[in-house]
Amino acid sequence: MDYRVMGMNASLLHTLQQMMDVSEDAEKKSNAPTRTYVRDAKAMASTPADVKELPNAYAFVIDMPGLKSGDIKVQVEDDNVLVISGERKREEEKEGSSTTTTKYLRMERRVGKFMRKFLLPDNANTDTISAVCQDGVLTITVEKLPPPPQRKKRKMIEVKNIA
Repeated sequence: MDYRVMGMNASLLHTLQQMMDVSEDAEKKSNAPTRTYVRDAKAMASTPADVKELPNAYAFVIDMPGLKSGDIKVQVEDDNVLVISGERKREEEKEGSSTTTTKYLRMERRVGKFMRKFLLPDNANTDTISAVCQDGVLTITVEKLPPPPQRKKRKMIEVKNIA
């Protein structure tokens, strides 16, 4: 269609079209997740955990093969979020630079950062959290707070008139 017939200039239409294209690109970029978010999401998804409720505590059990307790960080954020994080490195990264170059034929074991976050229940006692790593299994125990004392039921007392 010839826009000159409609009284429109071709350069004006070209400029408008470019402006529309730029706004679409900006919208796509603004909705895209950040690299940090994607990295953290992958780290969380690749760290499976079992969460158990015991009579007096909550237990978080996570497989951590090949990691020492110094490689794992356990902390509480915002008074109710349990965060388990760390990093698993390849052997040559741990030992430093070696004189021989290692050629991997297959790399299947996961390396890199890992992280999991758990929202703790209201009755979790964050002052008594313990963490033990034994045989490649990390067990974090969060004791429960004692239940609040039950309030006594209301008892109606009749008010008598004295005549």
